[in-house]
Amino acid sequence: MINTQRLSDEFARLAAIASPSYREGAISAYLQERFRRLGGEVVMDDAGPRAGSQSGNLVVRFPASGKDVEPLMLSVHMDTVEPADGVVPVLEDGVFTSAGETVLGADDKAGIAEIIEALEVVREKNIPRGPIEVVLTICEEVGLLGAKLLDPSLLRSRRGLALDTSGVDLAICRAPSANKLRFEISGRESHAGIAPEKGVSAIVVAARAMAAMRLGRIDEQTTANIGTIHGGQATNIVPKRVVVEGEARSHDPERLVRQTAHMIACFEEAAETLALVVDGEMVRPEVLCEVVSEYPVMDVPESASILVLLREASAGLGRTLEVKGAGGGSDANIFNGHGIETVILGTGMSHVHSVQESVRVDDLVRVAELLVEVIRRA
Repeated sequence: MINTQRLSDEFARLAAIASPSYREGAISAYLQERFRRLGGEVVMDDAGPRAGSQSGNLVVRFPASGKDVEPLMLSVHMDTVEPADGVVPVLEDGVFTSAGETVLGADDKAGIAEIIEALEVVREKNIPRGPIEVVLTICEEVGLLGAKLLDPSLLRSRRGLALDTSGVDLAICRAPSANKLRFEISGRESHAGIAPEKGVSAIVVAARAMAAMRLGRIDEQTTANIGTIHGGQATNIVPKRVVVEGEARSHDPERLVRQTAHMIACFEEAAETLALVVDGEMVRPEVLCEVVSEYPVMDVPESASILVLLREASAGLGRTLEVKGAGGGSDANIFNGHGIETVILGTGMSHVHSVQESVRVDDLVRVAELLVEVIRRA
């Protein structure tokens, strides 16, 4: 039932509209018009000015048609990573890629195109369905900002699908919670050649802390990383200040707490060991730590109605749905935190966040087919 040409044309139009995070204005305008043509009621929230974006989140409501059942949410994000300006999608041998040195934007425009095509088919074939809420968020790629700023009272759905991962016939039901950590270390500056003994190097404090720290794969549920280091002024100055940023993730909230506390303790202990007396005065490096909770854990049980629905739809198409956990966060974490049981559905996108990004037309079709069957059975 999928119109392959229409789906391909839709994806190509979407991909050609540059929409890096914070600059979703053009794609938002197009999508508002496109979903209204599909019969949806489009609402834009106030997340735009709060996030610093050109657009707010869009919530598109489709009333029930022939079925009195609970609403179903379908979620995607409008923004892409950089480089995104001047995207030229190219279709060759059934595969979309970017013609230039830009991302293609299949993350997440493959999902958007698949939802649009599924809704076109449901309307054309007069398939009875319940209410549908399509949520299109902004600024997902820069910290899930749109989903975090979305007022959950705008949604009636208690279950949903977030189309936002690679693969097809794949559902992600578990994802970790995460903390972002920022350490600001203050030491004492001094001339590195004339009086190094009067300085306390903030960089050395940071180095000692990181050398003592458990990083990488901590256990089967937990990871940690130091991602950026900024500091120092010149090679002949004992550095007074350095800023270190990192993260910790875990599927187990208690393990996340322990790993976060361990990372903080490493910096505090390194600072204490490097305290020294300078001109009769005790100089102790100072460590300021900021911990920001990025997103809550996502753990949708195997018995959840959304997974039962997905499995039944897959089986109805003669397919087998793979269900597993993942190591990254997404808008689905936020929706689950609001009590909306949401799993992540593969869209077929590949090599995301790179200029080698691609998506196969056959995979776009396959996901759109599954969405039609999900909507039919919801």
